[in-house]
Amino acid sequence: MPPGSGSRHGKSPLSHPYEAPPQLLCRQHARTLWYDRPKYVFMEFCVEDSTDVHVLIEDHRIVFSCKNADGVELYNEIEFYAKVNSKDSQDKRSGRSITCFVRKWKEKVAWPRLTKEDIKPVWLSVDFDNWRDWEGDEEVELAQVEHYAELLKKVSTKRPPPGMDDLDDDSDSADATSN
Repeated sequence: MPPGSGSRHGKSPLSHPYEAPPQLLCRQHARTLWYDRPKYVFMEFCVEDSTDVHVLIEDHRIVFSCKNADGVELYNEIEFYAKVNSKDSQDKRSGRSITCFVRKWKEKVAWPRLTKEDIKPVWLSVDFDNWRDWEGDEEVELAQVEHYAELLKKVSTKRPPPGMDDLDDDSDSADATSN
């Protein structure tokens, strides 16, 4: 009898070591949103009323699993774009989602994507509500400071300020200069 084709030892046909157990056949991916910041990458696994939540954050990947309100098992495994500090990363569960705060190993280095592979899974999306193009912010701030310094130089004068005693006078400017 070929392996996995019968019940020679009372096992079901799916008990062959090379076949997936039945519970793996029902797995789905949780819809996942992510965004990038200078020190952290944020991920939100969008699952309402989740149970049996497990989050494993390692230096090169995250493994997430849970069950939704209907009892469907959700499972995501993501190989990160770059190394993270798993010891300084955490997750937080709410009624609508599980959010992960993953500390980057190299801070202030923008991630163009979350995954190591250049292929975007269907279930993974950028969280545009929280996305901010922070890369180069320091240069922008420095340019703004220099711009304001230039404006201050143009505005400041070495002369005394003009007299303002004629501001309360309702007469026209010719009368004000003849005083």
